Amino acid sequence: MLFDELRLRDVTFRNRAWVSAMCQYSAIDGVPQPWHLVHLGSRAVGGAGLVIAEATAVEGRGRISPQDTGIWTDEQAQAWAPIAAFVKEQGAAAGIQLAHAGRKASTRRPWSGRGSIPVEDGGWETLAPSAQAFAGYAEPREMSLDDIVDVRRAFAAGARRADQAGFDVVEIHAAHGYLLHEFLSPLSNARTDAYGGDLAGRSRLLTEVVGDVREVWPPRKPLFVRFSGTDWVDDGWTVEETTELAGKLGAAGVDLVDISSGGNVTEAPIPVGPGYQVPLARAVREGSGVPVAAVGMIADPAQAEQILLDGSADAVLLARATLRDPYWPLRAAHTLGADVVWPAPYERGAWR
Repeated sequence: MLFDELRLRDVTFRNRAWVSAMCQYSAIDGVPQPWHLVHLGSRAVGGAGLVIAEATAVEGRGRISPQDTGIWTDEQAQAWAPIAAFVKEQGAAAGIQLAHAGRKASTRRPWSGRGSIPVEDGGWETLAPSAQAFAGYAEPREMSLDDIVDVRRAFAAGARRADQAGFDVVEIHAAHGYLLHEFLSPLSNARTDAYGGDLAGRSRLLTEVVGDVREVWPPRKPLFVRFSGTDWVDDGWTVEETTELAGKLGAAGVDLVDISSGGNVTEAPIPVGPGYQVPLARAVREGSGVPVAAVGMIADPAQAEQILLDGSADAVLLARATLRDPYWPLRAAHTLGADVVWPAPYERGAWR
């Protein structure tokens, strides 16, 4: 089943082994570099059905680090175009994750230290639903209604540029403690206006962003949303809320939800282990009726196959496993006995 096709709108994915968005922290002024072409292109060569480019900021202040990719300028979109084209030439669908880091923006990339970068050292003021800092980071400014309008426009503009760059799929990042997740979770959203309070208020911005993006994103192309299925903390965002919202967004034009978890608070007791987020994906799939992708420590081909066979998800997203082995899907096909087409220049090395 891992190598069955999946069709969403007018896009047919050659299989259900997909590459998750993974930050590379290697852009210059938001512009992707040759590194991104090789990184994403090699995973398409490796047989993935979909390759999703990393969390890509819809505005400069939405970057996690100064080295994050962006899509808030035409120059950035033009640099993405040959990357998307190459991925598609290898038979994979090309996706991009549109993101805003909110209170977790303006930080050092992982190998350069930790914590916020001060404004005087090249950092910037961060934004959030409430003036509550992520542990160890600078305090953000509470967003005004004008700020919210600006962010909505930025996501729509990013989707328009993603289409112009040739991407097949856009994924809206509403997970891992970044801006849209910050609005969803009562742990980070203390607003008393229409964007806070109950589920309808806390999910209003994401719902509006989905509507804005769906309006400019071509009807023939699928739209995904990545959720943190739970905060793993009492009184935080829950899988039940994720399920309810996923159903509503499915009716509003979202074609698949990608279920991760955590990232909004540091003290969460996350039970990390192989497939630890799969039960969340299954709950959302069963409760919402929306197609779902599972992600999180999925590394073994038999494990990935079983997730699909038992109905926990419609596709699996691979991250670290494909950093270790860009050709994971080709190896998995051999392991599972699936007949797949190898890239012609690599056929001499195919497993038989």
